[in-house]
Amino acid sequence: MIERVHQHIVTELQQNARTDTIFVITAILLNLIALGVNSGIAAAGAAAARYGEPGGGTTTTIVMFTFVALVIVVNFVAEVGLIRGRQMRAKLLNGLLKMYKDQGVEGYYDPSLLSNYNTRYNLFMLAVLFTGLVAIIVPFIVR
Repeated sequence: MIERVHQHIVTELQQNARTDTIFVITAILLNLIALGVNSGIAAAGAAAARYGEPGGGTTTTIVMFTFVALVIVVNFVAEVGLIRGRQMRAKLLNGLLKMYKDQGVEGYYDPSLLSNYNTRYNLFMLAVLFTGLVAIIVPFIVR
């Protein structure tokens, strides 16, 4: 029975890693796409305004703010997902550590890995947050 519990925890950890990867990649790709689209819109609007042509008006602003809202929502979902993923990973690994201790094999898994995983999660969350901020701020600077 202990082997089945072990396999279940390992499977949950693998699923957790896949989900976290999807959150990070999706958020960063969306941030980069939004950065490109909004920067292009802002540059075109600024160029049109510079030459007295229409094109920097209300529609452009609405589109830019729509992408900003999308970036905010997706980044919020990704950050919450990563926070929950970090919590779930910690619980699963603590369960594994307890199981290993009960079985007398705790020496094969270094508990300091838990802090390494937390650092990794913090770095992922920083990357998502920073690319999101860049995707929001840069187009308004270009404008």
